[in-house]
Amino acid sequence: MRLLILGPPGAGKGTQAARIAEALRIPAISTGDIFRSNIKNQTPLGRKVQAIIEAGHYVPDEVTNEIVFDRLQEPDAANGYLLDGYPRTVEQTWALREFHWSQDTDLDHVLELKVPDEEVVQRLLKRAQIEGRADDTEEVIRERMKVYHSETTPISDMARERGLLREIDGTGSMDDVYQRCMDALALPTHTPPRPARPTASA
Repeated sequence: MRLLILGPPGAGKGTQAARIAEALRIPAISTGDIFRSNIKNQTPLGRKVQAIIEAGHYVPDEVTNEIVFDRLQEPDAANGYLLDGYPRTVEQTWALREFHWSQDTDLDHVLELKVPDEEVVQRLLKRAQIEGRADDTEEVIRERMKVYHSETTPISDMARERGLLREIDGTGSMDDVYQRCMDALALPTHTPPRPARPTASA
């Protein structure tokens, strides 16, 4: 099963991703982890990413795509995987879709953890207090939420149009949310149509 999980900061996305991946016996693949692993092992891609980050730049889509697709072709991902933190942009979403089609595969489900913004703010403020993160003010957290929504809404809309989106109530206990995720994954999968990527002028 090939999955993508979306969710705002503080929604417990990483915890759910790890539990779901373990239950399905597939790797949970995070772009942050991939970057760190490649940099640590000083692979050619890792050195490229390290140079970009040290120069103070964002890692461009084409480099991120290359690293992710390289990871998706490793043996442990042959029977599926759960993507966390990728794709983050519409361009990355199209690149992932085209990669899947080149492999004659596709995503089976896109899980989106839904938590009201006010609850997210309170969770993150509480976490900041516990962990002593003085920089995580309410203003900073609300700005992060604004960025999250602007990045994620187009991606979830694209998944919804293709019948892949599973919206999950992310409130309540971690166990409750996990069970909702697993229930959603039991829904039938299908092969969505393959629309053409919009042209730049479209």
